[in-house]
Amino acid sequence: MFLTIFDVVTAKLEGDTVRLNVTLAFTIVCLVWGSTYLAIRFVIETAPPFFTAGTRWIIAGILLYTVTRLRGASAPSRSHWYAALVIGGLMLLIAHGAVVWAEQWIPSGLTSILVATVPLWLASIESIHNKTKPNGKAIAVLMAGFIGVIILVGDLPSLGGSTMGPTAALAVLIGALAWGIGSFYSRSARLPDSHFMAVALQMITGGLLLLVTSIATGELTGLRLDSMSQRSLIAWLYLIVFGSLIAFTSYIWLLKQTAPSRIATYAYINPVVALLLGWALANEQPTIRSTIAATIILISVAVITSKKFEPKTKDTKIAKAYPDTSPKKVDANTE
Repeated sequence: MFLTIFDVVTAKLEGDTVRLNVTLAFTIVCLVWGSTYLAIRFVIETAPPFFTAGTRWIIAGILLYTVTRLRGASAPSRSHWYAALVIGGLMLLIAHGAVVWAEQWIPSGLTSILVATVPLWLASIESIHNKTKPNGKAIAVLMAGFIGVIILVGDLPSLGGSTMGPTAALAVLIGALAWGIGSFYSRSARLPDSHFMAVALQMITGGLLLLVTSIATGELTGLRLDSMSQRSLIAWLYLIVFGSLIAFTSYIWLLKQTAPSRIATYAYINPVVALLLGWALANEQPTIRSTIAATIILISVAVITSKKFEPKTKDTKIAKAYPDTSPKKVDANTE
């Protein structure tokens, strides 16, 4: 299945075929990434969070690296590996690591809501980066979004969370900020020309950092893989194949095929999927207060990623916290 998706996203497509595959790729990103929060919860039920996250990304990265090299991509240089290490550290070790660690104490659906604040962080970082003062509407939307976060975190005790709930929520928010910083750095970092090779390097380096964290935190002490439940194992395999390989390659292809404002909508579709799956399959019951908070956050994200808030300057490196996505044809031999 991965080879089929890889062929789709690296093919030279035109017209209706492009539109059809854009729809397919966008659906994959929305549904699969939305489902990964519950899958992570199932994995860490019987397996260490950092260990399973690290091995997931390393395996996915090696597979993607191998396929990309076999299809003609050049070997990465030392500077490529260094840049990937920085990005992998920010986006996988800190951001993804925060998610897998936090889900030990907070529901998967609410974790997805906190991660959905990434566009709010990106909009704030962009203003600082470009040395521009956001207008009154943008400030109001950002404040509303973060007020929603405060309301949501304050409701954690009534959702059955432990005393670690607020700390875990804070870790996820810091991770969302790290994801934003990593996104900005990746725009100027020296990475391979092949987008898939670049992602493979980030997966491998980020996975290795997560594995080092697992060792440092003592997760491997007394680790017994035979104690991993069938549900945890299936969820872990799902994360490797669908969460890392298929969804990531689909997302990378989308970045070169359609407008940023359209791709940005995944940031508030993912939580809807995660909340529904958490309610249906894991008995995660939202309260009225958490529902109101989630609504405030998602509306804020939807508004801040709309065209009204896109930067008007042509020299801005990142438009509305998302890369330039003007349509480009991709050479299957290099991507």
